[in-house]
Amino acid sequence: MSGIKNKILILFAHPSPARSEVNFPLLKASQQLEGITVVDLYHEYPTFRINIDREQQRLRDHDVIIFMFPLYWYSTPSILKEWQDLVLEYGFAYGSEGTALHGKTFFCALTAGGPESAYCAEGYNHYTLKELLQPLEQTAILTGMEFWAPFALFNARMAVEEKRVEPHVADWLRLLRAVKTDRIDRDAARRVAILNKDLDSVIREAQ
Repeated sequence: MSGIKNKILILFAHPSPARSEVNFPLLKASQQLEGITVVDLYHEYPTFRINIDREQQRLRDHDVIIFMFPLYWYSTPSILKEWQDLVLEYGFAYGSEGTALHGKTFFCALTAGGPESAYCAEGYNHYTLKELLQPLEQTAILTGMEFWAPFALFNARMAVEEKRVEPHVADWLRLLRAVKTDRIDRDAARRVAILNKDLDSVIREAQ
């Protein structure tokens, strides 16, 4: 694993991956890279009986945590909420002795069905994507993790016919490689609205 400075854990949550036109290609592309652990939560836990010890150990073993999911009713699919409720325990993820996640990085890779113009005060969703993710941001803050802007694709239902999937996957792989090798401008990753809106401002080129 030469050159890898950050081990990445991707927690994938899509209840119908066979019908996924964007998230599933991102999942398959992620699995091709060295130094990345990909967990399909619905496949691994079809009855929602999450193995807390195993998931906590996965968190200990990785530096960067990524939730990958389609935005459902302005939140995550249900298994990711169950995962948070069970795995992020007091004494492990927070509390005076709950320091296991301190110093790690957390962000989301997600798809949204609506156009980007819908995610603003004037749009029909009234809030930006970053605003809708504030519960996850506060989770990161409480558990001592650094929270980055999301990697997102809007109007996902039209992505295939508009030929936006392959460029999106290419941007995702570029970002993952930069994260692995610690070539991210962390200030920019926290500041921007969407990571992939301008990857050149987020990724530092190799010296």
